Amino acid sequence: MTRHHPDNLSLLEYSAGNLSEPHALCIRLHLDKCSHCRSRVDAMETLGAVIMEHQPRVSLSEGMFDSIMDRVDHGPEAAKPGSASPAPAPEKRQDVLQKLLGAGLNDLPWKRQLGDVSVLDITSKFPNQPERVVLQKLAAGGKAPTHTHRGEETTLVLQGAFADHKGVFNQWDFVVLNQEDEHKPVAVGCEDCITLSILSAPVKLTGTFTRLLNPFIR
Repeated sequence: MTRHHPDNLSLLEYSAGNLSEPHALCIRLHLDKCSHCRSRVDAMETLGAVIMEHQPRVSLSEGMFDSIMDRVDHGPEAAKPGSASPAPAPEKRQDVLQKLLGAGLNDLPWKRQLGDVSVLDITSKFPNQPERVVLQKLAAGGKAPTHTHRGEETTLVLQGAFADHKGVFNQWDFVVLNQEDEHKPVAVGCEDCITLSILSAPVKLTGTFTRLLNPFIR
């Protein structure tokens, strides 16, 4: 069961088709598993169509956004638990990744980065994408170095789970971190934790010794 979700603005941008391809992919994979967020996107798309029909030249101000979200949550047509469109079959979610990566998650040419962490940079699969797109694998029971972020990092858990000071993030959970977040993820469970991350800037190692490696991190 997913417990960590994209925020309302990200879902609204997704429903409007305004997200970059990698960001949209993260949310699409999350939506395939999360009926709660699918319900919200369905409601947003319905309300968006009504707004465009009756007020085609009105921009989405902060007040209007709040009004839309209030209608999504409390209006008479608000989606009720279980009313969202059914999730695609699991194999379809895997097909999206298989087509993109050309192999299963555990069969990719991983490169050891530091300690228990391996990475695979897939930015080249998203032409003209200004941010870095990487897969990260944290070995089962392993720990990532303590770090913070120089920019924003959007992450989706593809396999396994990890825990940090904010809680436990399971498969298909969604998390956004920035310069205010310092953490040391630990893989929990009996399998490697694999994530898909979009980074606007390199991470910044903050450990006593690992911080010496910062000049070599891109």
